[in-house]
Amino acid sequence: MSLKPAVPQIRTSEAGHRVAFLVFDGVTLLDVSGPLEVLHQAGRLGHAYVPVLVSPHGGDVTTASGPILARTVRPADAGPVDTLVVAGADLLAERPLDDELRAAAEHLAERAARVASVCTGAFVLAGLGVLDGRRATTHWRHAATLARRHPRVRVEPDALHIRDGRYVTSAGISAGIDLALALVEDDHGADVARDAARELVVFVRRPGGQSQFSTALETPPPRGDLLRAVTEAVLADPAADHGLPAMAAAAAVSPRHLTRLFRAELGTTPARWVERVRLDRAQQLLLDGHSVTAAARHSGLGSDETLRRAFARHLGTMPTEYRTRFATTRPTDVSSAP
Repeated sequence: MSLKPAVPQIRTSEAGHRVAFLVFDGVTLLDVSGPLEVLHQAGRLGHAYVPVLVSPHGGDVTTASGPILARTVRPADAGPVDTLVVAGADLLAERPLDDELRAAAEHLAERAARVASVCTGAFVLAGLGVLDGRRATTHWRHAATLARRHPRVRVEPDALHIRDGRYVTSAGISAGIDLALALVEDDHGADVARDAARELVVFVRRPGGQSQFSTALETPPPRGDLLRAVTEAVLADPAADHGLPAMAAAAAVSPRHLTRLFRAELGTTPARWVERVRLDRAQQLLLDGHSVTAAARHSGLGSDETLRRAFARHLGTMPTEYRTRFATTRPTDVSSAP
């Protein structure tokens, strides 16, 4: 049995592959413009896509950042749809799914051979029930909400994009570019996706999942100069001796006082914070081609077993599996049937 996810056969007319983008007032602009630019670059390379902006009522749509998406069409006027892309917005995670948006998504999804979402657009697909029993992802900040609101969806918060059957979901905002490159690779091969990525000056496969941002985004910067100096020293050289006694001595405070500072300003212990920084470094080392043993040593985690435990605890995977996952835009896990 093949372990590759089933990729739907997408029809393409003489004019090009028709992609409907479902948008609405408050939509995140980059959720739309990022994938659109990928498709535009693929068209310049001789592989035409025909984008259509669709909204529940048609007409102009105001994005969350202010610019207007003009002359969108109603779902009934969208014409043939090969791929549907549902864009996201914070409001989708903050309130129940709007009935008119739900109806528009359902109308388009029934006609599309392939259905995708960017960021919190996954909440729309989950609201239709089409992700029940399937793997999906969304913006790291909203993954827990998606899992709680839709417990039958198998939410994987660390992925940049996931394909399960004919459904493809992506992580937050700029990950829509990663998703669009994966769709282009499905349609026209890795060389075309690579050339489009080169034109956009982006990775054809971004190094790492959403967890690569966790230390920077989930941990607020220290307020005090003392703790800021301690954390900067760790970030500069994670493999150095950053045990509690050594850090306390370098900061000229007691271990007890340094622990209180970490808890008060960063909400964690010194040991946990250092482990997370070292894990981030190990992730990058693996993606740079280092062995598990070298990644463990140069990140400061020490042994292969310590590295594996850290990966299992924080990322829910193993180091070799993590590295393999990002060898191409294509996911490697078994997917459900289309």
